[in-house]
Amino acid sequence: MRKVALVGGGLSTWGVRSATWGELVQEAGSQLFATTRNLDAKSIDSLFVGAAQPERLAFQSHVAPMVAELLGVKPSRFIRRVELACASGQTAIHDAYAAIASGLSDVALVVGIEKMNLPSMPEATTAMANVLDRAWDGVHGGTAPPFFAMVAQRHMLEYGTTAEQMAAVSVKNHRFANSNPTAQFYSKTFSKEKLLSGPFVSPPLRIGDCSSMTDGAGAVLLVGEELAKNYTDTPAWVVATSQYSDFHNLANMPSLTDWVGLRKAAHDLYARGRTEPTQISLAEVHDCFTISEIVEYEGLGFCPKGEGGRFVSDGQSDLGGQVVVNPRGGLLGCGHPLGATGVGQAVEVLGQFQSTVAGSRLVKGATQALTHNLSGSANVHTLTLYRRAN
Repeated sequence: MRKVALVGGGLSTWGVRSATWGELVQEAGSQLFATTRNLDAKSIDSLFVGAAQPERLAFQSHVAPMVAELLGVKPSRFIRRVELACASGQTAIHDAYAAIASGLSDVALVVGIEKMNLPSMPEATTAMANVLDRAWDGVHGGTAPPFFAMVAQRHMLEYGTTAEQMAAVSVKNHRFANSNPTAQFYSKTFSKEKLLSGPFVSPPLRIGDCSSMTDGAGAVLLVGEELAKNYTDTPAWVVATSQYSDFHNLANMPSLTDWVGLRKAAHDLYARGRTEPTQISLAEVHDCFTISEIVEYEGLGFCPKGEGGRFVSDGQSDLGGQVVVNPRGGLLGCGHPLGATGVGQAVEVLGQFQSTVAGSRLVKGATQALTHNLSGSANVHTLTLYRRAN
């Protein structure tokens, strides 16, 4: 198995964009080529495209060759589109990693992309329900806001988690987003008072507890160990990956507050990476809703079960705390363009290791980071572990 390095990254601006699907791809791709030294399209032998629903949201299928043409790439080893709902982008990174580690690819481009804002919002939100078991969960209204509202209600009942603690997640992540020019809410501030007085989406979740429908794209370059020095002096080494899925239909979910799949995926990741939660400097996790980040603190082993609310209110997931969580602004601050989210997380890790992100969110001396995406009704968990030193 060959070591694999993440050596370059680029992002479009995320938000409600007038740009087309293809223009977002080109915006992220041009950033990657502009900021990665010695990168020539001719050297890229593989392309992996993370896109959740281009058929419904962009009315376009067979998107991988379209992306290749838009970016001037002619893949000779792998070319494919990867779909795993909200984890599509990170799963595409996993596939690129596996291809390079096995020796089947040398230089792989990963592009994550979603154009979610359609002229008809009901059409866009209906498309989002496609990730459910539509014959059962769909017709019973088990879409994301009601599902995560049930998680929040149960966590409050079992552990005394409060609305103020959930709002603290949103305050932290929006503050980080204010230092990230590509974030959807870069120029907007959110106080705890404002968040706690916002309209309910699905009680107890208010609008500030929920991530947004977002247009955006990201691109990263992964290469074999012997090629890394051609592109950067400070790569992010992909140390380990993991995934776990334990149900699909909500009736088969073991617990609303104990995400078994996340705990097992995290255990596998730490074992493969020969590390432990206390050694993680920063984590980019899937805060599609504020309660999600709180449950993830627990599932990732950052704090004991039931103490996620206290973990954030005590500042343990902020700069100066035990582990800095979502320093780019997370899904709450950046938005959540499904296929691009996991790629955006990887771009942040590389920027943190290279100290190119804004100082107000820089995790000084960071040597180890993980990224996490859930997909569906928290029934699949996807993790990647990165290390600064080889």
